[in-house]
Amino acid sequence: MSMTDPLADMLTRIRNGIIARKAKVEVPASNLKERIAEILRDEGFIVAVARTADAVQGSLTLTLRYTDNESAIQEIHRVSRPGQRKYVAHDELRKIRSGLGVAILSTSRGVMTDKTARKLKVGGEVICEVW
Repeated sequence: MSMTDPLADMLTRIRNGIIARKAKVEVPASNLKERIAEILRDEGFIVAVARTADAVQGSLTLTLRYTDNESAIQEIHRVSRPGQRKYVAHDELRKIRSGLGVAILSTSRGVMTDKTARKLKVGGEVICEVW
């Protein structure tokens, strides 16, 4: 059975892992998912990203970050979906939680955060928002 939205599946696995207080979450690998996970790591939402190769497509192991038994990710949700894409220009990007959160965009210059997109003055598809 094929999956219609693998990115939403990845975000759901992260959410479910946080609810279950898991230390690590494993998701099927892709280059886009790996880049999103690297951004989450760089922004301090997760601890580490490890890619494991196997015969099919490989997997990503995400180590979740907890501080004082509280997850670093309070909320993570998909903005642009396969049925309704959400594109924004660089000057229309809003700050997530007054700058405490981050929006992840897919642009013509690659996958990046909203802060980087504003600085480079490039818009794109808003993949997800995290705070």
